[in-house]
Amino acid sequence: MINFWTRRQPKGRAPATQGRPVPTLPDTTLLRGLLQTAADEELLTRFQRVGRELKADGSFVTEADLAMQQRVAALLKLHWPEYPLLGEEMTAEAQQALLDGEHPGLWCLDPLDGTSNFAAGIPFFAVSLALLVGGKVVIGLVYDPIRRECFWAERGRGAWLDRQPLRAAPAGVGLEQSIGIVDFKRLSPELAQWLAEKPPYRSQRSFGSVALDWCWIAAGRGHVYLHGRQRIWDYAAGSLILDEAGGRAVTLDGEPVFRPDMAPRSAVAALNAELFKEWTAYLQITTTG
Repeated sequence: MINFWTRRQPKGRAPATQGRPVPTLPDTTLLRGLLQTAADEELLTRFQRVGRELKADGSFVTEADLAMQQRVAALLKLHWPEYPLLGEEMTAEAQQALLDGEHPGLWCLDPLDGTSNFAAGIPFFAVSLALLVGGKVVIGLVYDPIRRECFWAERGRGAWLDRQPLRAAPAGVGLEQSIGIVDFKRLSPELAQWLAEKPPYRSQRSFGSVALDWCWIAAGRGHVYLHGRQRIWDYAAGSLILDEAGGRAVTLDGEPVFRPDMAPRSAVAALNAELFKEWTAYLQITTTG
């Protein structure tokens, strides 16, 4: 058996919110409207009009990332001041302090997922927002301002694309006929080579926005998914949307993808249980939960 994945990472400690009664959740209709308006005004007005800078970790940031985070932070504080905000464009120290703190809940925001696409004029990017309560994602929203599509989910209630419910597609497309959304850049060289030489799917795509990748699988625009390294703001909202739509996901170690800490996570997902079984069997993953 080929070992494609890395050694298991230590489990993060449970946040201080775990075990508390779940508070009354925000109105998702209001939340969606606020997020969509902010993205239209802060992102679309700057699309193809801003430059980019390198961050310390080698990723890009633009004026739009910062403006969008400031706008959303102000809106969330105005309407739901009890929940602090963890944003991608914060220092690592501030992010960790929020995860370690005692709060009734915590917003997790990627103000511009797909910054490289945005800065290059490629119309594939989104804003991603999740609410974490008790160590779980309870609300997830991903808005694509180019297509004016809002994917969203509430834990235990379902997932939607705008007003249309998202449900797992019935069995019918096997792995050999599937479309794979695969990010080769963040995979191990061994796994990337294996997929290139022996692709199990019919065709493969890589779009450059993790949040939208999750949502497009949930909507049946792709069938299986693989990504080697995501941060909590990348996957928190999208993973809930896929789960509530009936999809399945684990890490390359076979663990649940979501974990309330700052460690990067891999993601292996499929739009339904049958494809998930085939996909993880191909990747030789034994699931643990």
